[in-house]
Amino acid sequence: MDAQTAIRNILTTGEMIGMAYLGDLIDSELMQRPHAKCNHLNWQVGHLIASENSLVGMAWPMPSLPAGFKEKYAKETAASDDPSKFATKEELMAAYKTQRAATLDILTKVSAEDLDQPTGVEYAPTRGQLISLNGEHWLMHAGQWVIVRRQNDKPVLI
Repeated sequence: MDAQTAIRNILTTGEMIGMAYLGDLIDSELMQRPHAKCNHLNWQVGHLIASENSLVGMAWPMPSLPAGFKEKYAKETAASDDPSKFATKEELMAAYKTQRAATLDILTKVSAEDLDQPTGVEYAPTRGQLISLNGEHWLMHAGQWVIVRRQNDKPVLI
């Protein structure tokens, strides 16, 4: 298996699990926190989208996020429970699809040597890791989404 395929598999697995858990949640459920000390799901998803833009954008051009998106999902907004301060689920999914499509497009065009290039970033020392972190990051947060699903009597999916 080549590097591009391995990284694509990481992204695909994160997306499959993440989208399964988010699929039937509605906007009000995305505003729930799995625990009082956790960020609500809407903030987490926005954070993931902004992170993908930022991480991949360290090495390659990425499409712009919607106006004000980064500010909505900055650390300073995580404590807010006001839905009007955040994107709707539809807006989140549209932003996600745009960013992920760009990431996957980049992955199809780069060489294994380009993926091995150093970044100078401690937590992602190669360009390939800047991309693969996005699948892993979604998986890290998805565990919290299961709690909100259970709180809302959603079916067990995985």
